[in-house]
Amino acid sequence: MRALSHLTIIMVMALIASPVFAGKTVYIPLGSANVVIAVDANTDKITATYTGVKNPHGLVITPDGEYLIAGSLSEKLPPKNNPKAPTSELFFIHPAHGHVMSTIPVMGWTHHQAITPDGRYVFSTHGAKGNVSVVDLQSNSVLKYIATGPSPNFTIISRKGDRAYVSNTGNNSISEIDLKNWKVIRKLEAGPAPEHMAISADEKFLYVTNPRAGTVSEVSIKTGKIIKKYKLGNELHGLDISDDGKKLFASSKKDNKFFTVNLKTGKQNSITLNPAPYHLNTIRGTNKVYVSSRKQPKIWVINQETMKVSGEIKLPGGEGHQMAITK
Repeated sequence: MRALSHLTIIMVMALIASPVFAGKTVYIPLGSANVVIAVDANTDKITATYTGVKNPHGLVITPDGEYLIAGSLSEKLPPKNNPKAPTSELFFIHPAHGHVMSTIPVMGWTHHQAITPDGRYVFSTHGAKGNVSVVDLQSNSVLKYIATGPSPNFTIISRKGDRAYVSNTGNNSISEIDLKNWKVIRKLEAGPAPEHMAISADEKFLYVTNPRAGTVSEVSIKTGKIIKKYKLGNELHGLDISDDGKKLFASSKKDNKFFTVNLKTGKQNSITLNPAPYHLNTIRGTNKVYVSSRKQPKIWVINQETMKVSGEIKLPGGEGHQMAITK
């Protein structure tokens, strides 16, 4: 017994002394393939595939990593006797269990999603309905729908969790929502037909793509006005900010380009990604950016500093959309 105790102590000490690295996992909805995949951000290898979802596009992860919530671009017609019945659903995936645990019905297909920092509320944009839904994860139901404007596309939530900003493609605006009373309190400028957004590290500026104009607008949150525009390329889509907060990343589907913009000097650089670079996300803490292709089932892995492609992730099908990343 004494020898066993000593052996146990030695094993425990060895475990304590050994470094344990908790790698990031990137979850990616693959749209028409009807699956969500998990990718190890250290190796850029697919580690899991989750089925049971329908045309997933928007995706968020709870802060504790327990659940993924996927929106769907699929929608059914409501019954004639109940035209206000839900027509789509959100899928709750439990990665540890490996499958969809439950669904929540919502009104209208979902484009993109956001989750509050405390992990309680999930926002989904419903482009055809002109609103965002707010799902309360404690009650497991829709808390309310908030009208923002025609064709809401993308939502950014402040780090304090007190404000949400929603781009409205149909009226060239960004709606600011007070999350204490769930009301739109202000409209910010956004440039023509705004879509994807990112927020600066100091939360003073919003960056929003204007795909048809080929620009990214820099919007002052304080004044609600556009203070700068960056002319990049045609059919801009993906948008994010570098780990150090100094560079903006954007993709152009039509020009087959991945852009970086120095936010201090305005200097631009680009590389060719062919075909049709699409959604992108900074994988924080790894010095990587993942960029999906709209036309081929793959994701480019790009080094944030050198702007060189360090690898590709071959997808089982579909196309990569809004990515969710563990902290």
